[in-house]
Amino acid sequence: MRISGLQKVTLLDYPGHIACTIFFGGCNLRCPFCHNMELVEHPEHFPEIKREEVIDFLKERKGKLNGVAITGGEPLLNTDIGELLHEIKALGYPIKLDTNGFFPDMIEKLIDEKLVDMFAMDIKAGFSNYGKVTGIEPGAISEKLQDSINKSISLLINKALDYEFRTTCVKGLHSEKDFYEIRDMIKGAKAYFLQDYKAAPGMESLPYKPFTREELESFSSIVKDAVVSVNIRGV
Repeated sequence: MRISGLQKVTLLDYPGHIACTIFFGGCNLRCPFCHNMELVEHPEHFPEIKREEVIDFLKERKGKLNGVAITGGEPLLNTDIGELLHEIKALGYPIKLDTNGFFPDMIEKLIDEKLVDMFAMDIKAGFSNYGKVTGIEPGAISEKLQDSINKSISLLINKALDYEFRTTCVKGLHSEKDFYEIRDMIKGAKAYFLQDYKAAPGMESLPYKPFTREELESFSSIVKDAVVSVNIRGV
């Protein structure tokens, strides 16, 4: 397990909480619009933070922080992440964990062990476009990977304490078709967010743009009848 970053306070990463954010490097995906591309591709470029340092920091911040957000990269590449989460929970902190949903067995284990209070799972695109949006295949992803994502969705809907699904909407990668497919993927979910794309520093020359508010509302209207709550972020 390699911890590659610690943001000491955030009001954004764990809704309703004054939290810190722990970053894990590395990812199994290569989304071309990723905001943390250096962390994904070259985690070795970031100073490693020892687990003991994180726990000591959280002990010192008790009473000032009331949550811990875990993100990446993809945190669930670390099969021993449960050890860290156990220590954080023992200090009394609720935990939110971001994931791409490709590791349903890890998600199920964390749910069963009651180590995560909230999951945020990225729904990258409709399945026919998943490979392109995640940078791993030209178009659709394999049935095996689709099964993994579907299993993760089902686990969160049926077993997680709290969760949200979200899609970063990128003009140049997404279209209406994606949201019809996403609607079917997350039918019955309680919360889905469409997040407006913003280019990371140094990535402004890429051929991707944000959608307009009106376009995002149009995508939202496609999904809203299948999900309890659909909202737009970042506009």
